[in-house]
Amino acid sequence: MRLAGRLEQIEPFYVMECAKAAAEIARGPLCDPALGGRRMIFLNIGEPDFVAPAAAQAAAKACIDAGLTQYTPATGLLALRQALSRWYAERFALDISPERIVITAGASAALQLACLALFERGDEVLMPDPCYPCNRHFVAAADASAILLPCGPEQRFQPSQAQVEAAWNANTRGVLLASPSNPTGTSIEAEVLRDIVETVRAKGGVTLVDEIYLGLSYDSRFERSALALGSDVISVNSFSKYFGMTGWRLGWMVLPPDLVAPIEKLSQNLFICPSSIAQHAALACFGTASMAEYELRRQAFRERRDYLVPALQALGLPVPVMPDGAFYAWIDVSGVCDNSWDLAFELMHKAQIALTPGRDFGRADAQRWMRLSFASSMEDLRETVARLGEFLHRA
Repeated sequence: MRLAGRLEQIEPFYVMECAKAAAEIARGPLCDPALGGRRMIFLNIGEPDFVAPAAAQAAAKACIDAGLTQYTPATGLLALRQALSRWYAERFALDISPERIVITAGASAALQLACLALFERGDEVLMPDPCYPCNRHFVAAADASAILLPCGPEQRFQPSQAQVEAAWNANTRGVLLASPSNPTGTSIEAEVLRDIVETVRAKGGVTLVDEIYLGLSYDSRFERSALALGSDVISVNSFSKYFGMTGWRLGWMVLPPDLVAPIEKLSQNLFICPSSIAQHAALACFGTASMAEYELRRQAFRERRDYLVPALQALGLPVPVMPDGAFYAWIDVSGVCDNSWDLAFELMHKAQIALTPGRDFGRADAQRWMRLSFASSMEDLRETVARLGEFLHRA
């Protein structure tokens, strides 16, 4: 069968390849208690161990019982768009009209819609290296090209205005940023983000910011949305991370007013609408009890970070930049091995720990880095540190 050429620009999702390998090992003798094995600790996938709060689950059941399971508008339930508008006002002091908010089938659908609406063959989109691999593949799926800007720890693994200026050419259409970032958990400094937005604006480009971890910020100076920089900035967000609704596949985007109708047209044709059940459930996320629970969870993630990062440093596994958001530690493993891909499989087999090598996240020195997700219990994190200590001592 002849395949579309664009598939050649989309690499395998190595995070999931590693996850499949870890799951297979977990089913085998190394993890069989009857044979003296021990359970696999999965710190490789960016999924919170917290699920949707009780109110959201109850709302989903009530929605089904009431038969509210038919199509919604392609842009989503008006009540949910209004709830998000209030959330922006209360949390970030931003006046975001509900009409600018489009509900989507996860942040992935939002990114796909934005890329299809804005980019085409011959366009180039500037992105940081490291970055979440699917983001650059959304660009490739629109037949455009992702141009990766190497970003080291000295700049918080985030691009600078000077890099954007230097890389910009006649084919550049805009930038796709992430703050806080997956895999590094680092945010863009406010002044740097402002300068990038102003540069892109002056060149007639578009600024698209992945903010799906924005609710999970641990430093007040980064707890602000790029939307504060102007109505031409596009923000993508999700109910998966802060709101704990990963499998519900629900996200949203905030758009410039003139982009809402084109995105709606695309959404009608590609997705019809997001899940009605997920939307009704998400309405319950904004209740007082649910929001209080989310803040307790954010504090729990902070406590895990504050335990884990110093513990890794003590083992000789430096995390050069303290993550200020999300739930990832971006570990420099160059003092332990030459290739984090090989180390990942060695850890699965010898320590029964599943981590994610840097191979997915960029091309600049990717073998030096490994991502650890601390979206797991403190018990798992303490056991991981103990096993890593044993592994390194044997090595």
